[in-house]
Amino acid sequence: MGFFSSVLGFFGFGIGIAVGLVIGYYLFIYFQPTDVKDPEIRPLFEQDAKSLEHMFPEIPLWVKNPDFDRIDWLNKFVEYMWPYLDKAICKTAKEIAKPIIAENTAKFKIDSVEFETLTLGTLPPTFQGMKVYTTDEKELIMEPSLKWAGNPNVTVVVKAFGLKASAQEAIKKQVANMYLWPKTLEVAIMDPSRALKKPTGILNVNVVRAYKLKKKDLLGKSDPYVKLKLSDDNLPSKKTTVKRSNLNPEWNEEFKLVVKEPESQALELSVYDWEQVGKHDKMGMNTIPLKDLTPDETKSLTLDLLKNLGPNDPQNDKSRGQIVLEVTYRPFKEGEVANDISDDEGEIEKPPEGTPAGGGLLVVIVHEAQDLEGKHHTNPYVRILFRGEEKKTKCLKKNRDPRWEEEFQFMCEEPPTNEKMHVEVLSKPPSIGIHSKEMLGYVVISVADAVTNKRINEKYHLIDSKNGRIQVELQWRSS
Repeated sequence: MGFFSSVLGFFGFGIGIAVGLVIGYYLFIYFQPTDVKDPEIRPLFEQDAKSLEHMFPEIPLWVKNPDFDRIDWLNKFVEYMWPYLDKAICKTAKEIAKPIIAENTAKFKIDSVEFETLTLGTLPPTFQGMKVYTTDEKELIMEPSLKWAGNPNVTVVVKAFGLKASAQEAIKKQVANMYLWPKTLEVAIMDPSRALKKPTGILNVNVVRAYKLKKKDLLGKSDPYVKLKLSDDNLPSKKTTVKRSNLNPEWNEEFKLVVKEPESQALELSVYDWEQVGKHDKMGMNTIPLKDLTPDETKSLTLDLLKNLGPNDPQNDKSRGQIVLEVTYRPFKEGEVANDISDDEGEIEKPPEGTPAGGGLLVVIVHEAQDLEGKHHTNPYVRILFRGEEKKTKCLKKNRDPRWEEEFQFMCEEPPTNEKMHVEVLSKPPSIGIHSKEMLGYVVISVADAVTNKRINEKYHLIDSKNGRIQVELQWRSS
């Protein structure tokens, strides 16, 4: 045997096997087989249960869910615009990446980084459906479902010593984790820090009195009251009591409003004439920009009531009376948040100086509800009952899975350790119809958990509802 091995080795038989194995491996890796068969196409009714389960996510939403509309016209528009959008998006991406690349090349000792090829491909994204929410306000909320199975071509040329061997495997793993089914890549359209603005202070307002108001009723005097709210805030307005038959009313009523943007927000005040039947008449209005207030300093103001906020409106020259207020803006102090709890959504702020010992601010955020079922209609809104106060969200018409994302505040003189909050989901009847409002479910939440943990964010199963759930977040900001 030794003799035959020596002879075969002399003729290069051992080297041939090694070279053949290497060549065969590379041929297997780099050349695809030519005998690949086309997949078998079968009608839907011939598919088995397992195949249907895999196909279900690919069915458009407008087929599976009646709340989603088919919008082929928008896909046609995107298809026509895609060549131009591709160039514009890629150009913007290069401009954004250029300074970032320049900043990091020297740091990591990279010679150069360039885009050799950058295109999003010829296949545009498609809208699988769109869900539209209609509200009582002058707004329209659209929830599109977007899918993009594109053919982008991105080639980045990086020149650095010893980079090729170490980088290829890392890039392969990262790209696979991001894009291989069923993984998804979420792109935040809005800045998360601005999606839910955090309170920065408290505005104390004392409505002292008004005088020389002009009556709105032809017979008798007016019944004035004042509404207060901050601009760019979805919270309900604060209201004074109604002073019957009085054109020089005195209130001396105090209110606290949560401030989020002191540089841009303004206190909006309006005086109304209360009517037992019909719309309440506006007697006048005015605003106070918060940026004009000195922090922690009480300011007494006497304001002329205006018809509207138009600076050159001649109707504002007519006297409509005056109103006297005392306002104090108390910003949160940096030292007051030393013991606050931080989480992924940011810090839990504390109330300002002057809050009673042990008191604080209870913030309630109504996020969304799911699987609501009404007997005759499903136009849901949420009503919150806490310590005799009532708060309501907007009504979203014909929606079994509403999303509100509305915030409410309750000022507490002491920790609500033994309090419970009653949260109801109701359905508002159509304006034309014989049915009344319906209860879609309710839940009773112990506020003590929020006081102890500073923040809770849970989904609750609605009582008296088959499958309904609601997501409510509570935050306790103590002094």
